[in-house]
Amino acid sequence: MAGIYVHIPFCKKKCIYCDFYSIAAKPGIIDEYVGAVCREAIVRGGALQGEAVRTVYIGGGTPSLLSVGQLSRMVDGLRSAFDLSAVEEFTIEVNPDDVSGEVVRAYVDLGINRVSMGVQSFIDSELRFLNRRHDAMRAVDAYESIISNGISNVSIDLIYGIPGQTLQSWRQSLDMAMRLRPSHISCYSLSYEEGTRLYRMLRSHLIQEVGDETCVKMYELMARVLEDNGYEHYEISNFALPGQYSRHNSSYWDKTPYLGLGASAHSYAGGVRYYNPDSIKSYIDGIACGKAVAVGEELSLCERYDEEVMLRLRTSKGIDAGALRGAYGIPFYDYFMSVVKRFVDSGLMECDGSRYRLSRKGVMLSDMIMRELMYV
Repeated sequence: MAGIYVHIPFCKKKCIYCDFYSIAAKPGIIDEYVGAVCREAIVRGGALQGEAVRTVYIGGGTPSLLSVGQLSRMVDGLRSAFDLSAVEEFTIEVNPDDVSGEVVRAYVDLGINRVSMGVQSFIDSELRFLNRRHDAMRAVDAYESIISNGISNVSIDLIYGIPGQTLQSWRQSLDMAMRLRPSHISCYSLSYEEGTRLYRMLRSHLIQEVGDETCVKMYELMARVLEDNGYEHYEISNFALPGQYSRHNSSYWDKTPYLGLGASAHSYAGGVRYYNPDSIKSYIDGIACGKAVAVGEELSLCERYDEEVMLRLRTSKGIDAGALRGAYGIPFYDYFMSVVKRFVDSGLMECDGSRYRLSRKGVMLSDMIMRELMYV
C-alpha cells in the first residue's frame, strides 16, 4: 500500500506557534499552485512503483482556503496521474472558519471521507492568544456541520501547555471534545520552535512557559479522560475510537511508502527520502520546466536504524527487538538491548516478550529516551 500527501502552503494568518511552511494567499497564486501540483503528479506518477494508493491526505497550511473549484481541479489532477480507486481514507485539513454545509457536501462529492479540523482549544482567550481566527462556538458549529453533511470520520486537534492555560481550562476543552465525541483526537504539547512568533515572545520575556509539572498533569489528565471515554492511545499524541486510527499518519510511523506533492512536501519510497523545495516560487518554476523538483537522500544503515527507533517508539506497538536484529544486525541489536534495559528497570519503558514500548511515565520523557537509544 502507499499514500499521497499534498501540501497546501497558504494561510489567512499565521498562528504564533506554527513553523510549517506557509505564506499569505495572494490573488492568483493559489490557481497557479494548483496547476503546479497537477503537473508534479504527472511527472512523478511512477514514484510509488506500482503500490496501490490507499490513503490521500491534503494538509497545510490551510487547505480549506481552496475554493471548491480549485480543490476539484486538484483532485481531478491526482486521479489523472494515479489510480485512486482503492483509496480507503481521503483526508482534508480544515479551519473551522472555512466550514459550511455546501463546502462539506462538495468534499463528499470529491470522495473525501475524513476531515481533520484544527480546533486547538475550546477556550476563547486561549484561541485569541494562539492567533486563531475562530472562537469556540464556531468550532462546535463547524464540527456539527461536517457531521450533518455526510462526513462522520472527523479528527480534531487540541493543544495543552498554552501560557495562561490551567488544569481547569484544559479540562473544559477536553470535556467539550468528549461531548462532541469525534472519531479521532490529536493532542499536542505547545512547542516553542525557533523562527515562530511564539519563540520570539518567549525570548523577549513577554510570556512564560507552563511549568513541566503542570504539563505532566495536563498530559495525565488528557490520557485519563480520553481513555475513560473509550479512546485508544495508539501514538504519543494521537487517540482514536476503536477502528478509527489515522491510516495515513500511521503509514509514516510504519515506514509505508508515500509521495509528497507541493512545496516543502516530503516523500519516502525504497529506503530513500525526497524533499521538495520550501519555496513556492522555486517549486512552481521547477515544475514549469517539466521536471521533478524533489531531491533524494538515501539513508545509511545507521540513519535507518535511528529513524526506526524514533518512529516505532512513537506508537503503542513499540519496537520488536527481534525484528530490529533481523533488519539491522547484531551490533545495533546489542546496543539497543544494552540501553533499553536501563529504561525498563526505571519504569520508563515496558517489555512484553521481545517488544518494547514507552510507559505512560516514559512518554513525557520520550525525546530523551529516543536520543539515548539512537546509535549515533
